[in-house]
Amino acid sequence: MDFVAQLTLNSIIAGSLYTLIALGFNLTFGATKFFNLAHGVMATVAGYTVFWLTEQFGLNLFVGALIGIFAAGGVGYILDRFIYAPMRARKASNMVLLVASLGVFTALESIIAIIFTSQFQRLPDILTSFSHVRIAGGSITPIHVLIILSAVVSSIGLHLLLTRTLFGKAINAVSDDEEVSKIVGIDTRKIMGQVFFIGSALAGLAGVLVGFDTGIQPIMGLPLLLKGIIAAIIGGIGRLWGGVLGAFLLAFVENFGIWHISGEWKDAIAFGLLILFLIFRPEGIIKK
Repeated sequence: MDFVAQLTLNSIIAGSLYTLIALGFNLTFGATKFFNLAHGVMATVAGYTVFWLTEQFGLNLFVGALIGIFAAGGVGYILDRFIYAPMRARKASNMVLLVASLGVFTALESIIAIIFTSQFQRLPDILTSFSHVRIAGGSITPIHVLIILSAVVSSIGLHLLLTRTLFGKAINAVSDDEEVSKIVGIDTRKIMGQVFFIGSALAGLAGVLVGFDTGIQPIMGLPLLLKGIIAAIIGGIGRLWGGVLGAFLLAFVENFGIWHISGEWKDAIAFGLLILFLIFRPEGIIKK
């Protein structure tokens, strides 16, 4: 097995997962202008929804995965409808909203741990009939192929949604100026709720894929959130393709950075890259 080829494939897989998180995070940040830390726990919600449906009711894995993704989107919508929207109506600052989202993250994570325990759980293999795929001397599993395809389809689909539909144009208008959007007749509260649904569903998709790949546990949302935020910042906060570029740059730097050292340095390398960008290019790869 070619070590460089395997590192490259590992970087593409990790970058695809980071892309799904960064896409949803950038989408909600663009509309609301605050760091929604509860975004990460949506991945946990989706993963455990699939686990519950398949273990307790024997539901088909594909159906369970689809319901899990919609469940994450629904939870995100409910959080905006009943927590963030009322706070925005009262002119709460972005710092207050950030703290509230941290509280939501902690509460949901704790509830999941109470219901399902903190024990590591593994979802059944969804692609058992397919064998490993060998590419240029490296090897990846069928679920890794699904992760990569999901990132590609989600990125292109979100781009088309934002650029080719009236709904996407309304999202862009709210992102540019919420007050002017209200003046021209856009229901900004409704748009933001729908944005939270889509962004949370993307995080849920990442959580489901991680569950099929490595398994789930209540704290799984935090590392995904951190990598998604780092990718969003270094790529250009609030920019769709910036998040994609940042995700893959982060993944490649992480994986090749530990070539000759311990894998425990991966997080340190990620935050080191973030610090370099904050010092020398705080606007990210793609400027607004």
